[in-house]
Amino acid sequence: MRVIMRRMVLAYHLILSCYGFWLPNDPRGSWSTEVRRYELLRFGPATKVTTHRSVANTQHDYALRQAAKAAMKHPPVILNGIQARAVARGFAQVCEGNGYQIYACAVMPDHAHLLVARHPEHTAEQMARRLKAKGTQQLNKQGLGFGRTPWARGEWKVYLNTPRDVRRVIRYVQQNPVKAGSKRQDWKFVVPYDGDDGDGASSDAKRL
Repeated sequence: MRVIMRRMVLAYHLILSCYGFWLPNDPRGSWSTEVRRYELLRFGPATKVTTHRSVANTQHDYALRQAAKAAMKHPPVILNGIQARAVARGFAQVCEGNGYQIYACAVMPDHAHLLVARHPEHTAEQMARRLKAKGTQQLNKQGLGFGRTPWARGEWKVYLNTPRDVRRVIRYVQQNPVKAGSKRQDWKFVVPYDGDDGDGASSDAKRL
């Protein structure tokens, strides 16, 4: 009998987009299969891609992308520093209430990166929904909300199967704010990762 060995998922890299951050027909490519908003249809169909690599730096028609954003029903959501901290506080509440382990987190003005350990009960999609919901609730609780959800539909997720992959994404998430010209973010709910590649190399990621 043939036995197929599958690598176990260790963690998920979740990218939670704010409204207007990445449109379904973005000329660089997107992870959407359809355009749901009527006002965006004239800018073309969904640009579905299957790659798990970032396409943010792909050459594209910048003017077309900006024109599509300008035609949206609402202006794109941009979080200021106080709002970003409120969202992170909501994330912390989810971790405490559900036992989530987050190895890295960066709340950017128009999206958030989280590296979350695999959960015994919740799927990546369920975790993303809970994180977005609590982030929204905390914004509203502090009087910092937008009168609607600040998030776009769904989430982008990458499944990580090896400790080396997990450490690579930890470094990526940590450097995201730095590359954007901001300071590295320090969240108390982020826990260190102690995975081992099998060659004695354990995580060198520091607590955020």
